[in-house]
Amino acid sequence: MAQIITTTRALHFHSPWLVAIAIAVPMMVAASMANAASFNTDDVVNHDHWQSMTLSLGDERHYRAVETHSYSDATLSLNATSGVCDLPWLEMRVTLEQQQGESRAVNLVPARLRIDEQPVIDTMAEFITERGDDGFYAHFYLSDMQPLIADMRQGEQLFLGFDQEERDPWYMTFSLQGADAAINRMLTQCEGSGAH
Repeated sequence: MAQIITTTRALHFHSPWLVAIAIAVPMMVAASMANAASFNTDDVVNHDHWQSMTLSLGDERHYRAVETHSYSDATLSLNATSGVCDLPWLEMRVTLEQQQGESRAVNLVPARLRIDEQPVIDTMAEFITERGDDGFYAHFYLSDMQPLIADMRQGEQLFLGFDQEERDPWYMTFSLQGADAAINRMLTQCEGSGAH
């Protein structure tokens, strides 16, 4: 996974419309991940290859279902925020060799997702670093998360592919064993948080 930084340094925006998308995309993700290292992690429960947990900082609450089994230095997570539980987001995190010096969007690249033998979902992935965090984040822009979540809950593997211009695409595979239980708990906790 350490090659991800050298890989992303070689990536560039493919066309002016991608630059426009990168500028127009709200920085909600960067804001939600800002100071990610300082969030408290509570209520961690194991579900086979997945875990569910609560991230908190003051009154802010995020709920996460995360796969930590497939790679020693990368995780895949489905996340929801208290108050907007119906707007979950998917992200991948790769651990880097050192903490990052600045928060920034590194690049926006074409990506594809597929669960088992389901049709490929073409999307865009924004690569983000956070100041003081040793993680490198890929946030996926998906217009409709519900079909993907339904497939994740029933599938066995989730495949990711990232374009690298003239080089071969970069692929990763994450296990979905335990995803159903982790996602159920994450959503239940998030929806229940609004009742307090």
